[in-house]
Amino acid sequence: MHTTLTTHVRRGTPALVTAAVIGVLYFAGTPQATAQVRDHDPDAILPGPVPVIASTVPSNGDLNPYGVAFVGKQFPSGGPLNPGDVLVSNFNNTGSPPTGNLQGTGSTIVRITPTGTLTTFFQGKPAVDFGLTTALGLLNSGFVIVGNLPTVTGSCPFSGSGSLLILDRKANIVNTLSDSNLLDGPWDMTVNDEGSRAQLFVSNVLSGTVTRVNLQISPAGITVESLTRIGSGFMHRCDPAALVVGPTGLVYDPAKDLLYVASTEDNAVFEIRDAKRRWTDAGTGRIIYHDDVHLHGPLGMAMSPNGHLIVSNSDVINPDPKHPSELTEFTIEGRFVAQLSIDPNAGGSFGLAFAQPQGSFVRFAAVDDNVPNITIWNLRIP
Repeated sequence: MHTTLTTHVRRGTPALVTAAVIGVLYFAGTPQATAQVRDHDPDAILPGPVPVIASTVPSNGDLNPYGVAFVGKQFPSGGPLNPGDVLVSNFNNTGSPPTGNLQGTGSTIVRITPTGTLTTFFQGKPAVDFGLTTALGLLNSGFVIVGNLPTVTGSCPFSGSGSLLILDRKANIVNTLSDSNLLDGPWDMTVNDEGSRAQLFVSNVLSGTVTRVNLQISPAGITVESLTRIGSGFMHRCDPAALVVGPTGLVYDPAKDLLYVASTEDNAVFEIRDAKRRWTDAGTGRIIYHDDVHLHGPLGMAMSPNGHLIVSNSDVINPDPKHPSELTEFTIEGRFVAQLSIDPNAGGSFGLAFAQPQGSFVRFAAVDDNVPNITIWNLRIP
């Protein structure tokens, strides 16, 4: 989320293993991080074999990786994506300021194979499809959805409210969803895929709101049934270093119909009840985790197979110089479990995701946008 850069450090988002997942995570052989296991909890997921570390910089040089999403085993063939691949969206363009490495100007989604090979999956059109955010997800019917929030000069104000781009399995744009009220800066997203139907939960960084998008899916394509604001009142603002801060990471629990929201400026994680069924605005919902010792402006968020939540920290709020670029693991009851620093400098952590578990193991990926790269671990499920 930062714009400053040295000649040997390139912009990106978190790359690592999960903290609770982490147990806290342990970086086996990661060159840019010297994280140590601290505050270990026996319920945390332990690290597996040496991870795969891959660059996230495509052929056009885009920087600042934001969103992370695994391609599931049900994703159809017929395009460049295969089950087990990882997709990463880039928010910045190439080069150095004042014309390069500008936030809100990245236009690519890269594909990284399980062995770490990188190719470009999607490259947007100039200005129109720029500023690809952490709002990145896939549907098992063969679609990839990504948010964008373009800027003109790499700083606030923005050139518009942004949109959600719907791509087919071959990276062709088949639809663009925009609504200046309900999709006002789509910053992050989680998907509840039900086959012929799906719900997209989208956090809007420019308005401090959360929107549910109901989709109907058929062989003919995707139809948008409705857009509903189900959350509001999250703190949000422009920031000279981070560009903009507001509600970010989202995790949906379909068994409980709960949506968890990581709000950067509030420095807290909230819970919205009846997220799939409600047609009214729940406001911010209920705070489930607020911890100024271990939270430093939460960004991306994911739920591990053991039911813990892992958030990346932006270091925008009450930064801790001793623990930069932290991943923090905690329970849904609000108990701190573990933390892990993925980069020796602040502002490196952002997007993170778990794959579908395979037996007693699960793959976990996180980007480090100070490098920029992504690290993919194979973690044992306790």
